[in-house]
Order: sequence, then C-alpha cells, then structure tokens
Amino acid sequence: MAKATVRLYDEDCQLLDRLAPKFGGRAATIHEALQRLAADQDRKESLSAFLEAWAAEDGPLTEDEVSAMAKRYGL
Repeated sequence: MAKATVRLYDEDCQLLDRLAPKFGGRAATIHEALQRLAADQDRKESLSAFLEAWAAEDGPLTEDEVSAMAKRYGL
C-alpha cells in the first residue's frame, strides 16, 4: 500500500475527525471520500457524454428539459 502525505487546513482536520468514527478511522474516511469523488466525476462524465450524444442525434436540450431531468433524477 502506498503512503501519501496530505496537508489539511484546521477546518478540514475538524471535519475529518468528526467523520472518522463513522468510516473506521481517518485513513478510511479519506479513502471513502476519494471513492465518492471519483464516482461523482464518473457520473458527470457519463452524463456529459449522454447529453452530447443526445444533442448530436436530436439537437440540444432546452433549459426546461435539463431542469426537468435534473428534478426527476435528483441531480
């Protein structure tokens, strides 16, 4: 397992200490945060690709259509 040194602001340390018990320690909390951040980025990239494909096939979505989709799917 690789090691990394991370410098955190005091506020970030407080957040980490608050969350650590829930996720099994500080390192596990950081691991969870990285996994969630990566999953969020993957979803954003997938959504962008979907919207690009949609626009290429059927034209761009209107703001109202995007808002309706965001509301429907909790985005």
